Amino acid sequence: MRQLARSTTALVGLTCAAALAMTACSSDTSTSNSSAPVTAIDGPITIVASTNVWGSVAQAVAGDLASVESIIADPSADPHSYEASAGDAAKVAEASLVVYNGGGYDEFIDDILGSEGKNVPSVNAYDLVGSDHTHDAEEAAPNDSTDSTDSTDGHGHSHGDANEHVWFDAEVAASTAESIAEKLGQLDPDNAAQYTANADTFHDQVHRITDVTNKIAVDHANAPVAQTEPIAHYLIEESDLDDRTPEDFKNALESGNDPSPASIAATRDLLTSKSVRVLVYNIQTQDAVTQDIRSTAEAAGIPVVEVTETLPEGKTYIEWQTQAAEDLESALAPAS
Repeated sequence: MRQLARSTTALVGLTCAAALAMTACSSDTSTSNSSAPVTAIDGPITIVASTNVWGSVAQAVAGDLASVESIIADPSADPHSYEASAGDAAKVAEASLVVYNGGGYDEFIDDILGSEGKNVPSVNAYDLVGSDHTHDAEEAAPNDSTDSTDSTDGHGHSHGDANEHVWFDAEVAASTAESIAEKLGQLDPDNAAQYTANADTFHDQVHRITDVTNKIAVDHANAPVAQTEPIAHYLIEESDLDDRTPEDFKNALESGNDPSPASIAATRDLLTSKSVRVLVYNIQTQDAVTQDIRSTAEAAGIPVVEVTETLPEGKTYIEWQTQAAEDLESALAPAS
């Protein structure tokens, strides 16, 4: 089994206990929680994020006008199976605003928000997949003949299969920043214009990432790649690459299960036959299977691009995701 087993079955009971005075948990943990109504508040604004990924996005919007705390910052922690403490539940319940991934990724937040207690305004990034930006329409060049539905232009794109690892979609991060700014503006109307300006700045910075993925899409369209887990799904999709990894291999690892021998053999064959040009490798959930896959790739001369699920220390979201895109671009470049 994997180092960080992906099981959420223990979460409901634990987060119910952690919620303490927040009463019993809802029995339907699969239902997405709607954000509570937002009204102006007196006193300091506190933002609680499920992971430091969304904490970084929230901090970019809030600036020094609000405090931001991330529950998960440790790279060894797996949000899929994170067990919230009583302190975590209290932080969420007492927050002015909660920012989280959604889509079942950080389900402990849904469990806490879904319990009967204080309603907390929240931003769920997964709910924003496919949302449009007013920013995008303003950026379109008047004489640009590119079809607005082109999936490689970085704007107005549509996604294929749903995938909860939405922080690898830079435009979803921009939508999340805009939603945070909207909620903060309602909580703190006097500074609403500043929050909006900060979100606009963040969206401008997102183009550091999409400029790279757009270039990959032009220079390496449909290049075949493989990955040990589907966490970089959106990075690969935005770069217009062809993920050849067997679905049962990816799905087994993502679920915390051992892949079948047949799927392992098929994945190894992709590498030994050099049928893919890059292996995208999640370094935060390694086990004997993934380490063997990496060794196979390296022995075959296939470049390995490392990705993570939480921010490395000292990096912002923009820096982290720009680096991931640039690493992918470099790995795809022909050997000199």
